[in-house]
Amino acid sequence: MVQNSIRLHPEDNIEIALRDLAVGDALSESDVSVKEPVGRGHKIATTRIATGQNVIRYGQIIGQAKADIEPGAHIHVHNLGMGEHTQDYAFASRNTPLPEIHEPRTFMGYHRADGKVGTRNYIGILTSVNCSGSVARFIAEAAEKSGMLDDFPNVDGIVPIVHSTGCGMSGKDEGYATLFRTLTGYAQNPNFGGILLVGLGCEVLQIPDLVGGKALRKDGVLRYMTIQHEGGTRKTIAKGLEELREVAAFANKAERKPAPVSEIVIGMQCGGSDGYSGITANPALGYASDLLVRHGGTTILSETSEIYGAEHLLTSRAETVEVGEKLIERIHWWEDYCARNGGEMDNNPSPGNKRGGLTTILEKSLGAVAKGGTAPLRGVYKFGEKIDKKGFVFMDSPGFDPCSVTGQVASGANLIVFTTGRGSVSGYKPTPCIKLATNTEMYERLSEDMDLNCGDIVTEGVSIEEKGRELFELIIRVASGEETKSEALGFGGAEFVPWQIGAVM
Repeated sequence: MVQNSIRLHPEDNIEIALRDLAVGDALSESDVSVKEPVGRGHKIATTRIATGQNVIRYGQIIGQAKADIEPGAHIHVHNLGMGEHTQDYAFASRNTPLPEIHEPRTFMGYHRADGKVGTRNYIGILTSVNCSGSVARFIAEAAEKSGMLDDFPNVDGIVPIVHSTGCGMSGKDEGYATLFRTLTGYAQNPNFGGILLVGLGCEVLQIPDLVGGKALRKDGVLRYMTIQHEGGTRKTIAKGLEELREVAAFANKAERKPAPVSEIVIGMQCGGSDGYSGITANPALGYASDLLVRHGGTTILSETSEIYGAEHLLTSRAETVEVGEKLIERIHWWEDYCARNGGEMDNNPSPGNKRGGLTTILEKSLGAVAKGGTAPLRGVYKFGEKIDKKGFVFMDSPGFDPCSVTGQVASGANLIVFTTGRGSVSGYKPTPCIKLATNTEMYERLSEDMDLNCGDIVTEGVSIEEKGRELFELIIRVASGEETKSEALGFGGAEFVPWQIGAVM
């Protein structure tokens, strides 16, 4: 018999529809019948909820009723609002370490001079400013047309990393520091076997500042130039091809060799979320995250604006009080950031999220946090800041997926796992991206873009643990070179999106 709905926690006063329900359909876990049509992933009241009363999902408050809600009624934007919410942060009160797994598991990766291990072996053409973006693409196109990489079979490809900033900005504020971290982080990502850095010459973010006084890469495989110094576009392309050949020759020496899975660093993302996200794909990713952490690996949760209202679930898992307080400092920064820019922290969910059944940012955040599993929170980092601890960590970022992933890659992620309910198509060179579908219907409709269906947790009764283990094995295969759907489709050329903070002048 097909289950109509599910109650996610004993204290919930709602159930979630597991299929489109018609008037008179019975809820599966309450003695209640549906009073109006309700779409899959949406909420139905299981008891009378008075105006101002809390609506509970996952055993947590997701908002307050804006009007009296009768049993069997659809709960959504018309009768559910944010209301006041306060949290008990309970710093470091639930931070019991997970038992370590000592069974040796390995993947086939590229060992770098700084001790990191890559899952891919690309060459990056990194740009300091938007003004050098076209020339970076011209160099990459010229290299491709010349067949240069035919001589270097161990190189996965050439990735021009272009963006829309680098000038028209202050040279000493938070925005500059964030861009600087992002570019240096990409230059050091282990999925790059070498880097060519191209600037214009007169921009605010100067090439000498990026490369001066320190070795950006311990292997020394970094070449740099400016268009103005080289004498214009054609001469820069010609010089760039010479430099690329040298970089490729070095990068080609790298070969996949066994590495412990503790060297896998996963950036965890969700985009185009729906009412199933917190039921299927996100908890499955959370289970896989815990497995990797137990093996000594690293997982990065981000999207600060999309943990808002659920931050107490992370502060209580903080390894120390100081780690928890650092997360709350970022929350307060965001509240101020939104206020001074005329935004609101609760301007989420998006129209697509709402069509999928999500109503408030509290509800969305509670489901999003499930990606982080149960491991203690070991550190909190700024956008693009180098991750220097293993285990489960948090990196501050917007909820805008390409921007958030850009920060995670800059921080050292060598693999991305991305859950989606509405369907998201994107990729993030040089880092492979595994896409998880939260529901079977979307998986079947977008099967060419989705790597793993988590909808069978609902449709087939697959357990969260089974799906988490299946994902863990897929992570190891992809880290070892198995191509993801987004890689096969060629994604990754337009998703580098540095976070722009501050005035554009």
